[in-house]
Amino acid sequence: MISSENSAENNKDLKEKEPLKIILAEDDNDDQELFIEALDATKVPSEIITVQNGEELVDTLKNESEPKPDIIFIDINMPVKDGKEALAEIKNDKDLKDIPAVMLSTSNNPKDIEDTLNKGADLYIQKPSSFKGFILILKKVFVLYWTKALINPLKNIFFISENNIPRED
Repeated sequence: MISSENSAENNKDLKEKEPLKIILAEDDNDDQELFIEALDATKVPSEIITVQNGEELVDTLKNESEPKPDIIFIDINMPVKDGKEALAEIKNDKDLKDIPAVMLSTSNNPKDIEDTLNKGADLYIQKPSSFKGFILILKKVFVLYWTKALINPLKNIFFISENNIPRED
């Protein structure tokens, strides 16, 4: 079971490790900025690359000169190639399929959630309405990542919304 005590220990251990390599596929510049600011607020050592659509994401992942990321965050609704198409392509590629993929969407539509789970996503996040909510969600994602819970996603923890995360006030 994941507790806040475990996550505090994980945070302490991680500060001594290499920064997490993250790719964010998000076409909205304001959402990119919000994500990066929330990520900074988590105090998780990280390096982030942003891309504007699913095609750029797949091209970046297939670029041999770029190091493979530890985790990718993919917006569902993007131009050129949407997040679901990019996810399917990534999970069908033997060299990319093991990279944890976290879907981002304003939607909490059960069809979107089920569809991305079936395509191989490791987690589905409903974009929060507040900055504090985004920080809480990212902390939860990294606790799941560090505890290896993203390796075989469980349906009962696949969908994360700021409404289903306990607040630490």
